[in-house]
Amino acid sequence: MLRPERASLRAAGFVVLLTGVFLLVNTQVVYAAGSSSGESGDLLAPLNIYSSEGVPIDGYDLGADGGSIVAFRSQALAFALSGLFTLIRLLVGLAGWAIEVAFRFPLLKILARPAQKVADTYDSVVVDTLGLKGLLLAWAFVFAGFMIVRGRVGRGLGEIFLTLLIGAIAASALVRPDTLLSQDGPLGQSQQVAAEVAQQSVDSYDWGGKLASYDPCAGMAGNAELKCEERESEGPVSATAVARPLQDSITNALIVKPYMLLEYGRILDPAEPADLKAYAVHLKWITGGYKVGAKVSDKGKAVCSKIRGPAKKYCERGFIEGVPASDGGNGLPELTPGGELLDSSNAIVTDEDREFAAFLEDMKRAGSVGKSCAAYAEKPTWWRVGGAGLLLVAALFICGMLLSSAIVLLGTQGVCVAAAAAGGVTFVAGMLPGPARQSVWKWLSLWGIAVMAVVGICAFIPFFGIAVDATVTNGPDLAVERILLIDVLAIAGAAGHRRLLSGITSFGRRMAMRMRYAKVGGTHLPGDTSELGAALAMNSPAAMGGYGGGLRAFTSGAGGGRFGLLGTRQRLMGALASLSDGTGMPVDTGGILADATAEARRGLAPLTAAAAVGGLGARLGAKSAYWLLIGRRPDKEQLAKWRKPTADSDPGGGCLLYT
Repeated sequence: MLRPERASLRAAGFVVLLTGVFLLVNTQVVYAAGSSSGESGDLLAPLNIYSSEGVPIDGYDLGADGGSIVAFRSQALAFALSGLFTLIRLLVGLAGWAIEVAFRFPLLKILARPAQKVADTYDSVVVDTLGLKGLLLAWAFVFAGFMIVRGRVGRGLGEIFLTLLIGAIAASALVRPDTLLSQDGPLGQSQQVAAEVAQQSVDSYDWGGKLASYDPCAGMAGNAELKCEERESEGPVSATAVARPLQDSITNALIVKPYMLLEYGRILDPAEPADLKAYAVHLKWITGGYKVGAKVSDKGKAVCSKIRGPAKKYCERGFIEGVPASDGGNGLPELTPGGELLDSSNAIVTDEDREFAAFLEDMKRAGSVGKSCAAYAEKPTWWRVGGAGLLLVAALFICGMLLSSAIVLLGTQGVCVAAAAAGGVTFVAGMLPGPARQSVWKWLSLWGIAVMAVVGICAFIPFFGIAVDATVTNGPDLAVERILLIDVLAIAGAAGHRRLLSGITSFGRRMAMRMRYAKVGGTHLPGDTSELGAALAMNSPAAMGGYGGGLRAFTSGAGGGRFGLLGTRQRLMGALASLSDGTGMPVDTGGILADATAEARRGLAPLTAAAAVGGLGARLGAKSAYWLLIGRRPDKEQLAKWRKPTADSDPGGGCLLYT
């Protein structure tokens, strides 16, 4: 009986485990895709967010005419152009979807009830059973009495006042999880403030184009509009209302305007009369108006479902997608016959080619601007491919920044749930003067950091989107120069985002540390009453956010000199360190590059982990296929059994044959 080896069992176990994780994760994503919208339950459907023009981002397909089927160079350029921009759309969709998921506060909704049960258990089992409230209150008065007797009347009375205040808060409903984690709690109120800040930031800037509005009251007028606005203001703010301005700014910066720049060579502004016709053709192209065949959209079917007779056809005319024709066809160019494929300079072999050809024909008829846009969009060039590659670099930094924001928000929610569960015990322990009171200050600083992080993220991202839009719209004449400026802004934005979050964290920690050395409410330990110790602690690297390492964190200590003898990698890192030297600059350029790289690395950590797991699965699959087809390599003992000596007459005498 054959017994499987331990290595084979381990490999099989890993394959089964990874298969289970893959199925579990993907089924959850598909379920979310099917339940969150009316679209089909595609695996990547949640990533197909809406752009600032109100169009799903999968409509921005960057294409070009590859020419003849034997023109391998132009065909390869067209394929690379479409593939790079598809990857950019995927990254932007992932970042926008992650931000919306984070602002739904899923952990608060899931863990609010368990946190309340844990808090009630702590209060009944620990606090009430042991009688901690009365015991700590009595010891607090004893401690304050000693201070008054020793001549420190003001500090003693201050400690008594703080004890009574903290005890009153501990006995109230302010520190209960059902209050802290509700819509009227700190995070719920900060979400509403963040929505107002983000929306006001987006509305304060003239984007120079169509910016979609998802206001449910936009189609109303008069009293109906006023009542709708009152009803919307009374209800809690939704995650879509918070994330929508952030998605608008980021899609406008990475998809809408760069798509026009790479597809048409210019930015189309519907406010300009010369660009109006070309912009109308552009909207028809990205909304699927050139799809093969004419059909009524699902929305049109739902709107016109209750209408009967000729009026229904009239109603459905406004919801037709595709290219209808008067002859009953589809209005698109015909496919190139098989006998003319090699002779045709612009072979049309797929439905996508037909759609793109019809789009170019309409664009050429849209005036002088349309002709120039069609001429630019028709030819795939290395400049366009290089611009898409540079835009991908910016997308990696910006989307890494947004994914990092989502990770921070989700982590903040988890920490706040834990803090809310332990809030009652924390305030009861803080009734006693001395080191125990530090738990209250740290608890309060934690909530302050959470609130400032939510508002700071919603204020920073629209501002960054405005900066990128101004650069793309009013930048240099060369498209490559504009995209290079986007890369610079992406690196600076990622670094600034990291500095913002680190500054918020260090501010909260400094406030808690400042209370440690306070005369009233401090620890009253011998080492914590020194003003010199307080000054050193407040200006330590930990309190200042941990800056000062420069590019050392990015280069991992690599430099020139004798370290350059270690190889090309060390010399390259040393050259990078010299290039990023911040001497004479108003800011530390090396630190900015290090912060931007660290922020992008943290945001892209889930993708890196998924790639590593996928590589592991691919290696296991390749090894399994190799073993099934060829078999494992035999060891030396097995080879010795398979060998036999040759005939004695062989002059070599020592040669061996395999059977």
